[in-house]
Amino acid sequence: MGTDTVRAGEADGARARRREQRGWYFYDWACSVYSTSVLTVFLGPYLTSVAESAADADGFVHPLGIPVRAGSFFAYSVSLSVILAVLAMPLVGAAADRTGRKKPLLGCAAYVGAAATAGMFFLGGERYLLGGALLIVANAAQSVAMMLCNSYLPQIAGPEERDAVSSRGWAFGYAAGALVLVANLVLYTAHDSFGLSEGEAVRICLASAGLWWGAFTVIPLRRLRDRRTAARDSTPGLPGFAQLAATLRDMRRHPLTLSFLLAYLVYNDGIQTVISQASVYGSKELGLGQSTLIVAVLLVQVLAVAGALALGRLARTYGAKRTILGSLVAWTVTLAAGYFLPAGEPVWFFVLAAGIGLVLGGSQALSRSLFSHLVPPGKEAEYFSAYEISDRGMSWLGPLLFGLTYQLTGSYREAIISLVAFFVLGFALLARVPVRRAIGDAGNPVPERI
Repeated sequence: MGTDTVRAGEADGARARRREQRGWYFYDWACSVYSTSVLTVFLGPYLTSVAESAADADGFVHPLGIPVRAGSFFAYSVSLSVILAVLAMPLVGAAADRTGRKKPLLGCAAYVGAAATAGMFFLGGERYLLGGALLIVANAAQSVAMMLCNSYLPQIAGPEERDAVSSRGWAFGYAAGALVLVANLVLYTAHDSFGLSEGEAVRICLASAGLWWGAFTVIPLRRLRDRRTAARDSTPGLPGFAQLAATLRDMRRHPLTLSFLLAYLVYNDGIQTVISQASVYGSKELGLGQSTLIVAVLLVQVLAVAGALALGRLARTYGAKRTILGSLVAWTVTLAAGYFLPAGEPVWFFVLAAGIGLVLGGSQALSRSLFSHLVPPGKEAEYFSAYEISDRGMSWLGPLLFGLTYQLTGSYREAIISLVAFFVLGFALLARVPVRRAIGDAGNPVPERI
């Protein structure tokens, strides 16, 4: 009877864990639409056009009396959002670990971001300042919420299943991004048929991402549960950078975790730069039109679903570290092939987009799951704040190298191939990390396959 009771308890625990995992997947499903439709496709060109309509005769707008070229306003707004996120994430992460109340913080960040995104419907006329403020709030809130969501991974998935769970989460996100982007493109390209102007169609697309984000966030908030933890040594009230410094000092007690974070920072910088500069390469070097670039973004989204799931399966056989290393080789080959793409040939650009999509989701998902093994118990949100800052706040060196290479050579082909350095260096740094020992040093059980 005792054995039956234990088995029944284990079965109930497994069902509860799977329920939490399914809820966790839906946060990727909820928020990824913001990244795809808002940041990648629609907001940059539209906010720039709004700023241009408000600009003076010399092409400048004057937020807070500061002269800013209208074409730079979107980029500066994104930069300010990153600074705000860097300040907020360590504070929120430390508070989440200290109190054990991640879910209210996740809900607050998610709904602030969703509301700011829905508010982009009102970006008509010359309201560029409203657009910049909403972008700063939405982007920072998304970073904070994603950090909190990621920090649940060690708690809802055992060591042996973490790669698969992380991969499914990324797949859910890319699937949602593709689904909503298709609907948005239908509305945008056929706006006349719906009795809408082009600007109205864009504003509806922007607002719909916020409504989607808010609506589907209900699912993880209903299914995830908080876990009380013992009080930690995070000092309450520290400013963001001071709390980040305290977290990094704590990481020095786990140098192998810090070594992985350094490797991730390097190769992720390359990944983020490829994502942000591929459309520039396609339009300026290859002479491709906007419709071709949007279809390529959609292709990346669709194939990233298959890529995340496929690399998750490979990780079960070969381990997460080896699979990530293999994906970095694939990134290098893809960039090398991109160097030789003929101009004016959309088919070959689609082939490049397919290659990016197949390795994009998997390399990101497995990096997240591998890092989760290296986090000391009870420090999940605090450590994932540093991880998220590496993901979102430190990806500046790649664009700088891309820009400098173009400035010196005048060739976008040379600029795109220069990014191979990030994947080669990232491979070398990751290969040197003894992950099994790193997991043990962090105080976590070592999976059979890692």
